[in-house]
Amino acid sequence: MIAIPPKSPALSKTRIAAALSLLEKAGHTPIEPPVLQPADVFLDLIGEDIRRRLFLTTGPDGADLCLRPDFTIPVCRQHLADGGTAPADYVYNGLVFRQRADGTGEIPQLGAESLGRADLDGADADMLALSSSVLATLGVEDQDIRIGDETLFAAVLSGLNLPAAWQRRLRGLFGEGQKLTDAIARMAGTGQSAGDASRDESRDVRFGFLSALEGVAPEAAHAVVEDLLSIAGISAVGGRTPSEIADRFLEQAALAGGNGTNAQAAAVLSRYLAINGPADQALDQLRLFAADSGIDLQLPIQTFAARLKALEARGVAASQLHFAADFGRRLDYYSGFVFEIHARSGADEGQLVGGGRYDRLVTLLGAESDVPAIGFSVWLDRVAKTCGEDA
Repeated sequence: MIAIPPKSPALSKTRIAAALSLLEKAGHTPIEPPVLQPADVFLDLIGEDIRRRLFLTTGPDGADLCLRPDFTIPVCRQHLADGGTAPADYVYNGLVFRQRADGTGEIPQLGAESLGRADLDGADADMLALSSSVLATLGVEDQDIRIGDETLFAAVLSGLNLPAAWQRRLRGLFGEGQKLTDAIARMAGTGQSAGDASRDESRDVRFGFLSALEGVAPEAAHAVVEDLLSIAGISAVGGRTPSEIADRFLEQAALAGGNGTNAQAAAVLSRYLAINGPADQALDQLRLFAADSGIDLQLPIQTFAARLKALEARGVAASQLHFAADFGRRLDYYSGFVFEIHARSGADEGQLVGGGRYDRLVTLLGAESDVPAIGFSVWLDRVAKTCGEDA
């Protein structure tokens, strides 16, 4: 007998309609992007965590397709396909599909995207304030708002003069918590060593292969990896071509020997990532860190301060926002300011709202020029559980 998952609580249609009306009155146009989307776009842009949970299928022409795992990319694709010109604001309401251990994998979401606004601070403030208002309309008024900024993290990395491979690796792990901590420890020479890895035979072989690649001319090493993949009959892994897999191996080879030469940089980076607290106090901590470390953070700190001022103007006090320097969101396309909203009371169902800035995404999808963009999604199933409401 097939087990049928128990019915989850659902928000009333009245509350959802009120939230959608709020967004439309704010100037957001309803949009309904197709459920079926090209898989390669998501494999490239959405992040490792969600890549593993895609629902994949094949079209009649042999193209790899997937059920949309989020709305942001499909909304941007439709905006471009319709010949849309920026600025443009959209609102959506529907299902996204991600494999998960419990439930059906159908996740109801409501959200908004804002493309092309040149006043970045104002757009950031408007979207965060709007997401908070939407959540209150849905029934969650006691909110814990958490913010982060990948732009600040990237500026700190750049100021540490780390090897390019380490900068890419650490930036790719931003927001990954323990994985980022472990990578910094390895960079400092205090993390897992080759001797530890040798306890597992397959990892020992892999480490030996990476060590052999280290120091080899990039062109020659690239050719070796591609030849080995060809001999093994491997044409693609996880949507990556042999050339892309070879690039990944070469980067891992550059990272394989954490020998402690970057210990001082690791200490500075760890101090930055420890900045945590109310946003107005965090601003003071950021200024002190910049002065002590000698890293030029003038522009990102000015932007941070201007964003807080814009939020204050919209009734969101900086003292009520919680900033964490290590907070990022696990989607590859986010590129700057990020935020989440949780419920202060009741069981922690995870983020109820998640959003942020993705200024590179529309260009990566084919726009001829850069398009600044920011958006947010509301997890309606989690909101329903938090409110204890059933339609």
